[in-house]
Amino acid sequence: MTKKAFKAESKRLLDLMINSIYTHREIFLRELISNASDAIDKIYYRALTDENLNFDKDNYFIKIIPNKDERTLRILDTGIGMTREELEDNLGIIAKSGSLAFKSANELKDGYDIIGQFGVGFYSAFMIADKVTVISKSPDSETAYKWESDGSDGYVIEPAEKASLGTEIILHIKDNTEDEDFDEYLEEYRIKSIVKKYSDFIRYPIKMDVETKKKIESSDDKDDYETIIEEKTINSMVPIWRKNKNELTEEDYKNFYSEKHYGFDEPVKHIHLNVDGTVSYKALLFIPETRPYDYYTKDYEKGLELYSSSVMIMNRCGELLPDYFSFVKGLVDSEDLSLNISREMLQHDRQLKFIAKNIKNKIKSELLNLLETDREKYESFYDSFGRQLKYGLYSDFGVNKEDLQDLIMFKTSKDRSYRTLKEYVEDMPEDQKYIYYASGESIEKIDKSPQIEAAVDKGYEFLYFTEEVDEFAINVLMSYKDNEFRSLAGNDTGIESEQIDVDPEKEKDSKEILADMKKLLQGKVSDVKLSSRLRKHPVCLVSEGDLSIEMEKVLSSMSDGNLVKAEKVLEINPEHSVYNSLLESYNNDRDKFELYTDILYNQALLIEGLPLEDPVDFADKVSKLM
Repeated sequence: MTKKAFKAESKRLLDLMINSIYTHREIFLRELISNASDAIDKIYYRALTDENLNFDKDNYFIKIIPNKDERTLRILDTGIGMTREELEDNLGIIAKSGSLAFKSANELKDGYDIIGQFGVGFYSAFMIADKVTVISKSPDSETAYKWESDGSDGYVIEPAEKASLGTEIILHIKDNTEDEDFDEYLEEYRIKSIVKKYSDFIRYPIKMDVETKKKIESSDDKDDYETIIEEKTINSMVPIWRKNKNELTEEDYKNFYSEKHYGFDEPVKHIHLNVDGTVSYKALLFIPETRPYDYYTKDYEKGLELYSSSVMIMNRCGELLPDYFSFVKGLVDSEDLSLNISREMLQHDRQLKFIAKNIKNKIKSELLNLLETDREKYESFYDSFGRQLKYGLYSDFGVNKEDLQDLIMFKTSKDRSYRTLKEYVEDMPEDQKYIYYASGESIEKIDKSPQIEAAVDKGYEFLYFTEEVDEFAINVLMSYKDNEFRSLAGNDTGIESEQIDVDPEKEKDSKEILADMKKLLQGKVSDVKLSSRLRKHPVCLVSEGDLSIEMEKVLSSMSDGNLVKAEKVLEINPEHSVYNSLLESYNNDRDKFELYTDILYNQALLIEGLPLEDPVDFADKVSKLM
């Protein structure tokens, strides 16, 4: 028969379809299976009004048949098929969708939805095939017809033999090249993996002849097996998220979490959503207990699986989750998404933003509920992902702080256990003005810090900040329930304490001493003063301004050489014997006074965990003093 040209300028357009629209060759199988599912849906709707058609869902299926010898891959369906005219219209005109026309003309019921919209999915077959044959029989035609094309200039349509309704697509697989292995699409394991990835939840069975080994009963050899071919259904069909919640058990959710390889742990909580409205969607989300090994690395990729009518569109859709909830695993399925022509990405994101906002709010409410109802589980989760919540406070200039401030916790000096900010504020004494915190590498080191002595003396509880993000996050938060945060290592803690009782002469001497110490330490500290916070320690460093000493350490570890410095104040304990030695040396031995000043400054650096500017010089001066 005479070859007909495609009706759409077409070689160039077909090349675009095959080589530019789709990013992964394996997508072809998803597209052909989706078309087959649509064809079965169409015969279902037809059967509702056509008494000559008896729709029995059990008799409708899709079958995949690879043949390595002939290098063909066949996809069969028992759907509605196509007449000659429909083959001409749907396959002869690129980008005309018969499914879209059917969807527009019919009011869909019973949860069925026609997947195809653009009419280009079929042509993805040419990514892996150098010739495509379609044999189809429709209830509207006594004759079956064959459509065939090599994807170049056109196609041929001619009568064919086919006894039953439906469509058979035969892909003649391309030969391998140096860069491409087309043989993989004839391998049983590869076909099953593609179906599992994209089409596992197509509502009709996807069947395939699978090789299995069976023990030979007549043989005495326990290792004697024969290979047999069995037809098996290779898709799950009914997705768990489309079932009613009352049909499912906790074990069902845990099994799904494991089967989807979301993690090796058990989730602390699952969230099952079924939302109808302006944008309808279903979602199944899991909050893990333990973090993946790569979670806090650049290699970790956040996102939920995105389905449209149970067909996977994206493996990870990052737009569905804010970064601070990036630990959440799961999926979203919606029939209302506007997909682009390849169905690999979204056309625009209005619907997606609506879904993402709802999901964010639901995750927050479920975490708050977990915090209230199962504190042990929440703390286990928080050990893994609390840092991410605090990063969320700090990022984007604090726009998320209202969402996150009630989810964060810190261990405190009360009993070293986790406390929320709400719990801390509720237990504050009436005379306590601020929420206090102390920063350091560990709780043990903070407890030895001289800066906390005044708070301990007053009996004030304070938060332990042991992660690099803590102070940055709190500086963005600034306050909680009108209670301002104050660092115990800051220059102004607001803790009332006993005034230093010095006689006028001693006070005069101290001013001169402190002024001379400040001059000796010029460029290293902004001031030297007598301390009202120290009880046992002779000296400490405190910071002025927004940048703390701990923040300086964090920024220095990240710096490329442009070091950021906190503004430091050296505080001297006037009740310590060291101060008396300072007085004596100041009055009698100025060289020793300078030695004491330098040693005390370096001692304060060591207490703070800051590097000494010249360790050898410090060691020599200590030896000289000894």
